[in-house]
Amino acid sequence: MQSYQLFINVTKEINLKVGKLGTFIFPVGSYVYTGSAKKNIDKRIKRHLSKKKNLHWHIDHLLNNDAVHIIDTKKSEMTECSLNKKTKGTLIADGFGSSDCNLCCKSHLKYEENVALAELSANALGGYK
Repeated sequence: MQSYQLFINVTKEINLKVGKLGTFIFPVGSYVYTGSAKKNIDKRIKRHLSKKKNLHWHIDHLLNNDAVHIIDTKKSEMTECSLNKKTKGTLIADGFGSSDCNLCCKSHLKYEENVALAELSANALGGYK
């Protein structure tokens, strides 16, 4: 199983209902979402990049907003949870993307106020293809 990260920029504060998780306020800034795919990771990433999709995963609810833009994607050989644990940032939405987590991650979405900080965090992790 491969993992990936989406580097996301939110350009205005969003008050958003995320499925059954509830409603959260997403401040302006940068976010890193860590996910995985059992097969065809490129297809999964392409789906995330598309604005036309059914809202299935937590990340779909966030990405569906016009103030949200994916600024970069990276694939990794690390497991989803290990990669997430090494990613710096603040938790905004408990349970976001981590319902099937095997390392007790509280969220697979991390927030950084500054876009450059999120990119630096990503580059420092290593393990990317």
